[in-house]
Amino acid sequence: MKKLLVVLLSLGLIVAFGATASAADVKFTGMYYVLGAYENNNTVQADNLGPSAAYFRQQFRMKTEFVVAQGLSLTTQFDALEKNWGNTNWRRGAVVGEDTTSSRPSLGVAGANVEQSLEFEQVYMTFMTGIGQFQIGYQPADTWGTQFLDNGISRPRAMFLSKVGPVTFMAVYEKWYETVNNSVVAATIGKVDADNDTYALAGIYKQGPMEAGLLYKYFVFNAGRVTGGATKATLLSPYMKATFGPVYVESELAYAFGKTFASELPGVSDNDLTNWAGYIRADLSLGPAKIGALFAYTGGDDYEVNKTKVYLGGYSWNPALILLNNDLNNYRGASVTSHGPITASTNRPTNTKKNTVWYGINGSYKATPKLDVTAALTMASVAEKKLAAGVEAVSDKLGTEFDVTATYKLYDNLSYMVGAGYLWTGDYFKLNNAAAKVENDYLLINKLTLNF
Repeated sequence: MKKLLVVLLSLGLIVAFGATASAADVKFTGMYYVLGAYENNNTVQADNLGPSAAYFRQQFRMKTEFVVAQGLSLTTQFDALEKNWGNTNWRRGAVVGEDTTSSRPSLGVAGANVEQSLEFEQVYMTFMTGIGQFQIGYQPADTWGTQFLDNGISRPRAMFLSKVGPVTFMAVYEKWYETVNNSVVAATIGKVDADNDTYALAGIYKQGPMEAGLLYKYFVFNAGRVTGGATKATLLSPYMKATFGPVYVESELAYAFGKTFASELPGVSDNDLTNWAGYIRADLSLGPAKIGALFAYTGGDDYEVNKTKVYLGGYSWNPALILLNNDLNNYRGASVTSHGPITASTNRPTNTKKNTVWYGINGSYKATPKLDVTAALTMASVAEKKLAAGVEAVSDKLGTEFDVTATYKLYDNLSYMVGAGYLWTGDYFKLNNAAAKVENDYLLINKLTLNF
């Protein structure tokens, strides 16, 4: 009888645990890609003296939503095996052979073991209440309006959303940097008023073919107040997306202003902080074909006394396959942060597209229901030629690039892309050396992508 009771109790526990587990509806979405590329002379040095790169690259991403109850869910996202094929050293470091090609490398010391084979990016809960929806935890951040200026990263935040008719209201708190037990800035450890936080309010109107929004974001960056100064700044960013028959238009503006304070360093002046960025794109659909044009501007630094130019830019928007392309930077590794010889100038454009001006025309043609062909001509320059106070580059021209890609759907969820890009390198990469010589660059790429 005792054995029978133990068996019945065990079965009861199994049923109970099984019922608890099955109570949550689990939804999976994700992506896996394998990419192969060859890039010639990626530092644009004359006589092809710069390095070339040939490699395979892959990434697996899984997003899981656990629907615990109606209106209550938990979402997670992780990346796995995000690396170049054949790179077998799973450490973050500065010695030859160590893997520095992850898009999110470890902040640890050189040679430290890191969890590059499994990188959890997000975990957050979502729950509905009578007044609106709350989303709390590590979640997607720096994605607003169009893709211009987006970073597509994760950050700890608490977000509230409420919808009234066609308008959605948002309130967001973000923790950028916490000084408690954080050794990056030793002098600020444990100081309550030495954190970096942001506070945002936004409204989005969406009705039919029209969408528009306005973001107000306030930055309180106090992590540097002990060692050099704090920053308090405001960002205003309106955007719009609209379809007028066969014409699609999107635009986004960003204006930042505020002050950087040296409150704990007597005798050092406070600086005014400012900068702006803007973007507009228009596409015309003509049956299976589409033609379009774009313009974008991100401000640089003119090194005016007692003025701080905050840089506005993002990793997600990549108008060219080669020039300042963030994906390409991650594919080939962080040893080359952008084209051209390395310089210490903070004003130099990087894969964030800061301090740049872009003009582009593009076209695409859907040759068959499964085959898309696109081409783009992009011209880029810098907004400010200055490399430092009193030092200027010999030219503002970054270059002109022509790209072409063809994407074929093998299955509804599996596509294969081949592409090529050629960069006519601009003289900006000579920096302030008029006698220097630069060379053109080209890229061949193919990519197999599975979405599920």
